[in-house]
Amino acid sequence: MGALDHLSNIFDCSSGHSKLKKRKQLQTVEIKIKIDCEGCERKVRRSVEGMKGVTSVDVSAKQNKLTVTGYVDPEKVVARVAHRTGKKAELWPYVPYDVVEHPYAPGVYDKKAPAGYVRKADDPQVSQLARATSTEVRYTTAFSDENPAACVVM
Repeated sequence: MGALDHLSNIFDCSSGHSKLKKRKQLQTVEIKIKIDCEGCERKVRRSVEGMKGVTSVDVSAKQNKLTVTGYVDPEKVVARVAHRTGKKAELWPYVPYDVVEHPYAPGVYDKKAPAGYVRKADDPQVSQLARATSTEVRYTTAFSDENPAACVVM
């Protein structure tokens, strides 16, 4: 908040007990939705274009992805897209392949994910399965070509 906003809130005489309005932040909301044809793409685009606070809409039919940028609430955008199109819509569940430590771990790898993406793993049990124990690391590096102190029997 700037100094002028702060002063205007202090000297506001319009109402006795006014609650401060929480300003929405500029966000980028990514939604996974099935897009089959150009008609579906147009329907999905039009479902959010008129929404208050939306500044830009990008539809990627190849990835089945809708990207909305603006001063919006993500849950409201998902609900509006699902209601207006009649399709199942959810927040984008994938992250880039490079972000995940073990992209082929169970619960992370998804065959339906677009190229270069894997499923987001927020569950601690899934990330625990993906981590190798210190003994596993010791045995795998013992026979590695990159380890100069590795076994020379190979």
